Amino acid sequence: MAHDDRPVYLRLRDSIAEAILEGRYRDGDPLPSVRALAAEYGANPLTVAKAYQSFQDNGLVVVRRGIGMFVAKGASERLRAEERTAFLRDTWPRIHAQIRRLDLDPADLFHEDVETPA
Repeated sequence: MAHDDRPVYLRLRDSIAEAILEGRYRDGDPLPSVRALAAEYGANPLTVAKAYQSFQDNGLVVVRRGIGMFVAKGASERLRAEERTAFLRDTWPRIHAQIRRLDLDPADLFHEDVETPA
């Protein structure tokens, strides 16, 4: 796995987004407190707060004063659309080029029992 040189708050944001996309947090669900998430990831609470703020700025979480942060209605659909766009724009061209370079048959990409060289 490649080393991720991006700031910690962006990596935390990706982890939270992944949890939302996988359905671990659904629309309306509460998110862990800043302190709880900081403890879980071994991160500084200010870093977690910055990750949460980026979601709040994008309307993906809502704050209920005195209660906590909650996944906004439609957040998973919006995140999925953003992820699709980023994948098709940034990731897929590199993958497609590598498939062509290696002369792979696209059908082989969907077999779980693909043989790997020893």
